Amino acid sequence: MAAAKKTETKTAAKTSAAKAETKSPAKPKAPAKAKSADKPKSSGAKKPNALSVEVKPSADLAAIVGDKPLPRSEVVSKTWDYIKKHKLQNPDDGREILADANLEKIFGKKKATMFEMNKFLNAHLS
Repeated sequence: MAAAKKTETKTAAKTSAAKAETKSPAKPKAPAKAKSADKPKSSGAKKPNALSVEVKPSADLAAIVGDKPLPRSEVVSKTWDYIKKHKLQNPDDGREILADANLEKIFGKKKATMFEMNKFLNAHLS
């Protein structure tokens, strides 16, 4: 029985050696990409995105957020502050805003969802 095991081991060794010979050579690796340290750093001034560009509110919207130009993100933030201060969110569904006289001028209706609010605010910004 020991002789049978030796033959199996020799056969396995020959097979793996034959497989090693038939393998194709390894492909050369792609050249390394330039590292970020090679790139010159910007002067620090970032290009403003849509939320950071100052916009001027309409007269109707100015009653809520003020009449000075503000970034769009501040307009949304101040509108939410107004809504929360005057408790204009529906107590049963916080996503729904119950418009008062000032917000009704902006929304054009008595109720609006928080998802519609940005669309309505956008119409009052220039």
